[in-house]
Amino acid sequence: MSSYFTDLAQQYIDGEWRPGTGSWDIIDCNPYDGEKLASITIATVDEIDQAYRAAARAQRDWAAAGAFARRAVLEKALRLVEEREQEITEVIIAELGGTGLKAAFELHLAKEFLRESVNLTMRPETKVLPSPDPGKENRLYRAPVGVVGVISPFNFPFLLSLKSVAPALALGNGVVLKPHQDTPVTGGSLVAKIFEDAGLPPGLLNVIITDIAEIGDAFIEHPVPKVISFTGSDKVGRHVATVCAGQFKRTILELGGNSALVVLDDADIDYAVDAAVFSRYVHQGQVCMAANRVLVDRSIAAEFTDKFVAKVKSLPAGDPSDPATVIGPVINSSQAESISSTVEQAIAQGATALVHGTTTDNLVEPSVLTGLPADSPLLRQEVFGPVAFLIPFDGEEEAVRIVNDTPYGLSGAVHTGDVERGVRFAQRIDTGMFHVNDGTVHDEPLVPFGGEKNSGVGRLNGETTLDAFTTLKWISIQHGRSGFPF
Repeated sequence: MSSYFTDLAQQYIDGEWRPGTGSWDIIDCNPYDGEKLASITIATVDEIDQAYRAAARAQRDWAAAGAFARRAVLEKALRLVEEREQEITEVIIAELGGTGLKAAFELHLAKEFLRESVNLTMRPETKVLPSPDPGKENRLYRAPVGVVGVISPFNFPFLLSLKSVAPALALGNGVVLKPHQDTPVTGGSLVAKIFEDAGLPPGLLNVIITDIAEIGDAFIEHPVPKVISFTGSDKVGRHVATVCAGQFKRTILELGGNSALVVLDDADIDYAVDAAVFSRYVHQGQVCMAANRVLVDRSIAAEFTDKFVAKVKSLPAGDPSDPATVIGPVINSSQAESISSTVEQAIAQGATALVHGTTTDNLVEPSVLTGLPADSPLLRQEVFGPVAFLIPFDGEEEAVRIVNDTPYGLSGAVHTGDVERGVRFAQRIDTGMFHVNDGTVHDEPLVPFGGEKNSGVGRLNGETTLDAFTTLKWISIQHGRSGFPF
């Protein structure tokens, strides 16, 4: 593991590993024990320009190489991830504070999305469309957009970097990737190393490790990228969208959420408890799809609450390298302080803590709160940590109203003994994704992933990835002769 943090603690620009030229370093630390993993000199605006120019130069030959050549590289990248799974797991545990269970979950999805990217190389088709004009042939070509800028987050950095990088490359584009400064190896240089070893031509994928304090908006303002794929908070996403709109760039924005898991009066309570606990506490609740709110029909609320609280209390918290650990540290001290503050705010507003976890450094133990006033802003915002709000309701109409009473609309779930009742309920929720008799945290390579309202713009996965990273060009051919009015 140590070799990853020493060998990959650099920028990757135009096929070369080199230090940044900035005046300060990003210190990469283990969030559990504070161990220094790496020191990385940041990239500057000039290096962003070099990276984008390199991607633009390399992209034309890559697109011309054809689908079969691109498929071979993607297949090799998948094999390398499979071969290096143990090493990647160790990096996830050390740099993210992810548990072994979380690392396995992330790697499973990463491999699934790489497999889909292999198939995606063959997906673009040229269509011939009819014309009302005699003798005319209309061809519709699907072409790469050119260069894609990718900004990935700290919570699932390996998966969420690959989720844009791999399909963008598969479809013939060049890419510049900026990982989160808290996960520069897992979300950035590790991805570059895999593709380098898979034989990706130099310059096509570049990794820029830096900070907004150094580069400002240079990454999204640069004239080369035609698409910016951003995963992160809605606050930053709004800024990205504003800047890109001013330059007519396309954006794919996967933003925050405030998902609800709803337990109707005919639900399997034990199963719903298991789904709710996983949906709230997987990776310490640092998941955009996590169930911030757990809504339970009042007729079964007492039984559900007792079982939910008992299960939460049983979750082992501690060292993420211990296979028994379920709750590891959050990513940094500011996140830990924010989560602890949220719990204290809720209690000050009248909530009752059924479980009141303590915070030690970055290790935030689970909390379960109930009785928060219905008008509390805390119920409408994303809480990126292991805190659940239990909310009783009286009947479906009230449940629908409560679930929709948020500026977000990413995911959600409903539990019921009647599947079609669940589907009808799901159809009334203003959200991009909703699951019947399951958890709220799901991502699959063929199903469009994305949110409504403040949870984002655009979709990824399956056919929607084609729309994200390609463009359509109409070429018409007049085989006869057109008639002109003058």
